[in-house]
Amino acid sequence: MALKLYTNQQSRGVVVEWLFLELGVEYERIELAYNTTMKAPEYLKINPFGKVPTLVDDAVVIYELGAICAYLTDKFAEKQLAPALSDLKRGVYYRWLFFISGPWESLTVDKMRGLHIQPDQKMFVSYGDDQDAYHALIQGLDEAAPFLCGSQFTTADILVAASLFWQLKIGTLQSHPSIMRYLDSVKQRPSYQKFLALMGEASAGSAMN
Repeated sequence: MALKLYTNQQSRGVVVEWLFLELGVEYERIELAYNTTMKAPEYLKINPFGKVPTLVDDAVVIYELGAICAYLTDKFAEKQLAPALSDLKRGVYYRWLFFISGPWESLTVDKMRGLHIQPDQKMFVSYGDDQDAYHALIQGLDEAAPFLCGSQFTTADILVAASLFWQLKIGTLQSHPSIMRYLDSVKQRPSYQKFLALMGEASAGSAMN
């Protein structure tokens, strides 16, 4: 049975589509609309949150962007979009997967909601505060050579770069030479160029450029 991706062109699902381009595998794309088909009873049986993206692989249902990307990376391990299990850089790969899907995602959402962490609240928040998270990001990107796991481009790069491109676009991320140097390297990937061509400048630019 073909892989099915339930998504919306203005959602995080575009990140999965970028990963599919890098993997070079076929899938069935099912576009859902916010507040209508995304909340339909038949879809809520698949994803009770009524959100996208959702990946269906035969009888297996995966939602949450990071989980979908990690699943596909392991399913198509021969594409080498993650360091080998025996490679110490696998730890760096995991660190970035969980950083971008956990603390950094939480920070991004809090910023969009206008929430500001007070000093006495830092111990309860996964990212500490804005400066803690930003420092961790820049420190990590300073080590990119040129990608997060060295010369090997991985799924972590897709997740991190997609988030950074989008945040720079909407103005919630302060630019930094380390960020721009890293993103310039990512832009050279054929999959990124194909993704922009596939989505079109207007729609792709809103989320990725």
